[in-house]
Amino acid sequence: MEFDDPTPPLYQPLVDLRNGAVASLEALHTGADSLPALRRSCQDRQHWQGGVLDGGDLQVAINVAPAQLHDPHFGPAVAALLDQYAIQPATLTLELSEATLTKNPTASDSALAFFKQLGACLTLDQFGSGPACLRNLKRYPFDYIKLDAACVTHVADDEGAAAMCQALIAMAHYLGIRVAADGVHTEAQCAFLRNNLCDLIQGPFYAPPLTPTEVGALLREDRRLPPHLLRVQARRRCLLLVDDEANILSALRRLLRPDGYEILSADCGEQGLELLARQPVDVIISDQRMPGLSGADFLRQARILRPDTIRIMLSGYTELQSVTDAVNEGAIYKFLTKPWNDDHLRAHLRDAFRLKEIADDNLRLTMEVRNANHELASANRRMEQLLHQMQRQIDRDEISLNIAHDILQQLPLPVIGMDDVGMIAFVNGAAGRLFQRSGALLGNAASAVLPALFPGGALPPPGHLAHIDGLRYAVQAYPMGLHSASRGSLITLSHCEDAP
Repeated sequence: MEFDDPTPPLYQPLVDLRNGAVASLEALHTGADSLPALRRSCQDRQHWQGGVLDGGDLQVAINVAPAQLHDPHFGPAVAALLDQYAIQPATLTLELSEATLTKNPTASDSALAFFKQLGACLTLDQFGSGPACLRNLKRYPFDYIKLDAACVTHVADDEGAAAMCQALIAMAHYLGIRVAADGVHTEAQCAFLRNNLCDLIQGPFYAPPLTPTEVGALLREDRRLPPHLLRVQARRRCLLLVDDEANILSALRRLLRPDGYEILSADCGEQGLELLARQPVDVIISDQRMPGLSGADFLRQARILRPDTIRIMLSGYTELQSVTDAVNEGAIYKFLTKPWNDDHLRAHLRDAFRLKEIADDNLRLTMEVRNANHELASANRRMEQLLHQMQRQIDRDEISLNIAHDILQQLPLPVIGMDDVGMIAFVNGAAGRLFQRSGALLGNAASAVLPALFPGGALPPPGHLAHIDGLRYAVQAYPMGLHSASRGSLITLSHCEDAP
């Protein structure tokens, strides 16, 4: 299927931080009607998957406007489109803003319940961009929240922004809700989100909005995030050397290369920060007195950019106050002097890498525990939703049963209900009055207490007539369970006029 569009639709990928692959594609559309975008997305999805209607689990996300969400015809129209293109509802995500929900909470309840019953995923979009009501996370059955780009912009360089983003992710996971982050532009932002167990990222760092043709090429290429940006993984020990003297950098590289480190080098603090922004590093060795940023200032900024690095200062100058301040702030792990002792320096580095690996192991274990807790919370949330649905169904069934019971009680026709072993389970008012001299009926074998109705102890055959108190009754047996899960038989008695 090929499209000749002068202005083709655009999709922006969402990438799973567990495996680095595209997990979903958000259809970017304008206007209040999302059905045309959904229809085109269904067609594009078939094209991307080579026409295999049920192939793959690639999700497509559609933004829904308030008026459309609250339109009672919208849900059935979405279901019809999915059915038309044989697409599983679980691969559709509906993105809704909090403003959409608050315009008509009652209608929102009904609409979201419909889509959850259908099997679609629900995302609370632009989370953190306005005065969010946290109660809505508990009230509505969201599968994801999507952090607004404003929550992500400064996570790598502002401790307050980082703390806020961490709190939002942790809160959502505690509620069993997965987290996507919008507006990811840099590797540092991606690394921060990875370290804090964000589930999906979206933004120019991975890919800008793409045409359907570009999406197809991306999926065929199976382009993924680099391994170091996924959940904590083993990798080669990486060391960054920062010194403005080329001969010092050369000497350190010669000394340390046999130890198997991946060695990066920079001749000033500014260049070192650029390297840190592009690539994770385990240990940093920095000179103190350099043009531009001093070593202490560089290590302070490195601590903000890559807080998990082990930072060592190696200098022939001891500017006591600046170094002491940096140590007290936690920016420096150790201060070593030039000229150095080769064996001592290598021993200090081995200790630093061991410390970093212990921290990485702790982080990995913490992430595994948090991930397990997240999965458990998600399972609990799904169980709560399932129990709620089951309870609602039980309540509806009970109401229906009570209505049916009242109808049968009011019928002038005698009606007797039996279970599948012939015990009387129900007697309506007319039957109770007719057989009031027969004693207790409920809980007794029907053939024993009402032998006139059951010739030979069996169900009455078609056309069976019974004489009760001098009157003739046509007895009819109806098997139950043809249209429900009930079992047993229903016996009715109709008074017959005597033949002239």
